[in-house]
Amino acid sequence: MRKEDMQLSDSRPNFGRIDFEGLPNTRDLGGLPAADGRRVRRGLLLRSGTLYFATAADRRRLIEDYHLRAVVDLRGDDELAEYPDGIDLMPGVRYVHADALKGTVAGISQDAAARAQLEAARTNDDDPASFMEMVYPHILLGESGIAAYRTLLRCVLETADGAVLWHCHFGRDRCGMGSMLVEAALGVPMEAMEEDYLATNRFNPDPADERTDANPRFIHAAVAALTREFGGVMGYVRDALGVTDADLAELRARCLEEA
Repeated sequence: MRKEDMQLSDSRPNFGRIDFEGLPNTRDLGGLPAADGRRVRRGLLLRSGTLYFATAADRRRLIEDYHLRAVVDLRGDDELAEYPDGIDLMPGVRYVHADALKGTVAGISQDAAARAQLEAARTNDDDPASFMEMVYPHILLGESGIAAYRTLLRCVLETADGAVLWHCHFGRDRCGMGSMLVEAALGVPMEAMEEDYLATNRFNPDPADERTDANPRFIHAAVAALTREFGGVMGYVRDALGVTDADLAELRARCLEEA
């Protein structure tokens, strides 16, 4: 059995998947184990692929069943132009654009050594995963990534009366890293964060393509980079994203419940 087919507990059936008509890889963080023996409340924190594929029924369900209040879009301008979220079809929902990748590859390309490593990884057909293994740390440590994930955490903190949904295109890389950071702030253990990240593979439309798989190497590389630079994921959440102890207490009071 693949690791991503296993679950730590049965408190989050089918890895929190919400079965929408068109909206891809949509999952509720509710049920994840969290700080002090509690668990994440259901219906508040949603992760997905792009809303471009959501049907009218999907949008109605997000508003009526989940009381969706805010969407954080982690994609770039070119992706928005090709696959717009259609947020105007969801009146009353706040839309926040937070491009996590802007300038990331350009920034890497200014460093000759990093550029050579990146190009070698990009063209390594024997190990196609090596490219993304390099990109994840650069996303998290780049100025745009820090700004985007700070925006995501701030949006979650500021939304007190309904759900927040964040997404990229597939709901895997940028969305996956954002989910890891929200989960870390809630005290979700690393094993459960990795499980949630890898669950994307269950809902991947092309599971045979390593380039579109969630890979444990990617999240391990991300965590290693944050540990090296900030002492760990929570060090990054606090020092890079500016989340205070008061913020954490407020977030956990609202988003956690007794298990």
